[in-house]
Amino acid sequence: QVFSSVTSVLNMSVFKEQFVVEDLLQEIQRRSTALSFGPLQSNGHVSVRGSFPEIQLLRDFLLLKAKCLSEEDRRGEIQSQQRPRRRLQQQQLKRELSSSVRDADGESQMVVLDTDVYCYMKAFSPWRLQEGADVVISDITDGDTTTLYIKSAGHRSDVGQISRVREQIEDHSLKLYNALRKERISFKEHTRAEKEKYQRLCEHLKSHFPHVLMLHYDTHIDVIGSPSEIVQFTKVVSS
Repeated sequence: QVFSSVTSVLNMSVFKEQFVVEDLLQEIQRRSTALSFGPLQSNGHVSVRGSFPEIQLLRDFLLLKAKCLSEEDRRGEIQSQQRPRRRLQQQQLKRELSSSVRDADGESQMVVLDTDVYCYMKAFSPWRLQEGADVVISDITDGDTTTLYIKSAGHRSDVGQISRVREQIEDHSLKLYNALRKERISFKEHTRAEKEKYQRLCEHLKSHFPHVLMLHYDTHIDVIGSPSEIVQFTKVVSS
C-alpha cells in the first residue's frame, strides 16, 4: 500500500532559547507551503501533515538549523548560556550559517553548509571556493553538514575581504539549498552485477545530464540537481 501523506510531530521547544518559537514556526510555514501545520501546543509540539519527501525536506532544514546553533556554541561565539531570543528577519538563515572568531593571526570566519550543497558547489562552481592570494579556505565534513573556515593567508588580515568571500559563499549556498533536489539509488537488495550495471548506466548518463551531481557510495548513489532533471534522471535509471 502506498501512503499519499504522513503525519509527524515537531518539538519546537528545543529552539525556545534561541528563537521566538511562534516566529520560527511562521518562517517554516512560509518555506514549506506544501505541508499542513496544526496549532502550536503549550509544550512546543506541532503536528505536520504532507508527503514523505516534503517531511524529509523539513527535517533536513531543522537539522541544519540545529547543527548551525551547536557549531556556534562549540566555537564559543556566544559566551553567555542565556542568549537573548531574537526575532526572525529576512536574512536570518544566512546569518545563522556563519559566525566569526578571532585567532592568533587575526580574523577567521566560519560557514556551516549542507554537505550536499557543498559537494554540488564544489563540483559545478568551484571558483566560489577557490582560495585567493589573501584568503585560505579549509573544510571539515561531519555527516550532513560541512564547515568552512575562512582566514587570512598573510600576517595583515583583511577582514573585509574575508567577509566578502564568506557572504558570496553564503548567498550561493542558500540559492542552491532552495533549488536542488536529491534522490538515492539504493543497492542494498541488488546483486553485485546489478550494482555494477547501475553504476555504468549512471556514468553513461553524465553527458545527458551535465548539471546532475552523482555521489557514489558502496550501498547507493546519490544524485543531486534541479527537480526536473532529477525526475528525468531517475525515470531513465528505473526504466
